[in-house]
Amino acid sequence: MADAEATFFYDLGSPDCYLVAERIRSELQVVCDWEPVRAFALGLETPVPDREALAAAVSAQSLLALRLPERWPPDTALAMRVATYAKGAGKSIAFSLAAFRQAFAGGRDLGDEATVLLAAAACEMHPTAVLKGARLRSVGERLAAAGERARTAGVTALPALEVGSEMFCGPDALTRAGRAVAAAR
Repeated sequence: MADAEATFFYDLGSPDCYLVAERIRSELQVVCDWEPVRAFALGLETPVPDREALAAAVSAQSLLALRLPERWPPDTALAMRVATYAKGAGKSIAFSLAAFRQAFAGGRDLGDEATVLLAAAACEMHPTAVLKGARLRSVGERLAAAGERARTAGVTALPALEVGSEMFCGPDALTRAGRAVAAAR
């Protein structure tokens, strides 16, 4: 596993995925591909988060104060299509972090086109190109295929990390994956 690559499966509407996204580059010592997948496409629900526990986790990571969007669960359809489009343009990490921060530090609704475009602008993606790209059939097909790959790989909860042949799912996925990588070195 020492030379293994990893895949981070995430949904932009998940606060647990947000917490992993903020730490993954510093804590997982392998190359990591970010793969947007819709939780509902995997048959997963987006539960109402425990605000107190989430705020404590955000504080422990020294992130901006937690501000959840008013609408729950958030409608991430457009944001996830843009994340998939951004991946094709080599900007999946930048866009996804910006979108996560809009939702969970800014309290903005990722179902709002203006919020998604604000996150896209943060990583220098042109709004017209973003909206046209998100509407492409090929982008929808890639997002659906990513969900199918995640399901086939054994994703049972998000966030999920596939490292080599091992799958780690759930809020503690990064911790467990990091231990496995360290033990293999």
